Amino acid sequence: MSTVIESTRFSVLDRSRTRAGHSDQDALRDTVALAQDLERLGYHRLWVSEHHGVPGVAGSAPTVLAAAVAAATRTIHVGTGGVMLPNHQPLVVAEQFGVLESLFPGRIDMGLGRSVGFTGGVRKALGRDKDDADDFAAQLDELLAFFTGTSATGVHARPSEGLAVPPFVLAMGEGASIAARAGLPMVIGDLRSREKMLRGIDRYREEFRPSPWAAEPYVVISGTVAVAGSEPEARRILAPEAWSMAHSRTHGTFPPLPPVERIAGFEMTDKERELYESGLRGHIAGTEQQVTDELETVIKESGAQEVLVTTSTYDREALLESFRRLARIARLTPR
Repeated sequence: MSTVIESTRFSVLDRSRTRAGHSDQDALRDTVALAQDLERLGYHRLWVSEHHGVPGVAGSAPTVLAAAVAAATRTIHVGTGGVMLPNHQPLVVAEQFGVLESLFPGRIDMGLGRSVGFTGGVRKALGRDKDDADDFAAQLDELLAFFTGTSATGVHARPSEGLAVPPFVLAMGEGASIAARAGLPMVIGDLRSREKMLRGIDRYREEFRPSPWAAEPYVVISGTVAVAGSEPEARRILAPEAWSMAHSRTHGTFPPLPPVERIAGFEMTDKERELYESGLRGHIAGTEQQVTDELETVIKESGAQEVLVTTSTYDREALLESFRRLARIARLTPR
C-alpha cells in the first residue's frame, strides 16, 4: 500500500441525502448511524452540512445534527461542512460551537462557508441577500474574535470565549485567499476539477499568513470516492447522485436519491442524459487498486494533509462497504 495514502487523514462529509421511499427523519438517523460505523473503521472526522428548503437534503441545522452525532460517538471528530456564515449572526454561531465544544471537548470542528440561500425564496426567509456573501471575511473575523475575547462589540460570548474550536474555511472562489489571509485550514474541492483545485491550493499556500489557529497551511481536498469489487459496481454507487444532479439542473428541483435499478427505466431527454453521463465521470471510483493509484496521484499533486469524502448513494450497505474498502486502502486503525 502507498505510504503517501497511509500518512493522510481520511474523513467524511454526509449531507443527509433523502432516499426514495424514506423520510427526512430516516436520512438524519442514517447520518448518525454512519458516524458510528465510520468511527469503528478509524475515520478522522464526520461532518454534516447546511441546506435550506432543498427537498432531497434533510441536513438543515448542522450544529443540532452535530450534537446528535457527537452524543452517539466517542472518539471521531464531529463538525460542519459547513455552517454558512452569511446566513447567521457570528455571535450565535460562536455560542453554538462553544456549547458543542463544552459538551464534547476536543472533538468539535467548525467548518465555515460563504454561501447564502440557494433560491430567492430561501434568502427572503433567512432575511439575507446574495450580496451578504461578500462580507464573509469580515464575518469570519468577527466570529473568531468571540473565541479570543477581542470582539469590537465588547460582547463576551459564553461559553465560547477561551475555547479553541478548530475553524476551517470551505474554499469556493475567493475562499482560498480568505482562508490564507485568516491563517486557517482550508477545505477545497472538487476532485473532478483537478486543475482549478490545484490552482486554489497554490494560491492558498502562497498567501498563507500564520495565525493563532494554524502555524502553517493545512489542506483538505474533498470529493466523491467510491470503492467496490469492480468498476461497474463502483459506477452503480455513483449513479443515484449523478441522476439526481442531472434532474435538478433540468427541472430546478433536487429529488431524493432513487435505487440504481430504477434509473435505467427513467426517460431522459438528450440534455438530461448528457448531464447524467457527465455526472458519472471524473470521480475517484473503481477497484481498490484503481482508487489507490488515483488517490496517490492526487495527494502527491496537491500535497493535501486530508481527504474529505463526500459520496452519497441510495444503497447504504454499498456505501458502507465502499468506506470499508477505503479504510483498508488507507490502513485506518479500527476502533
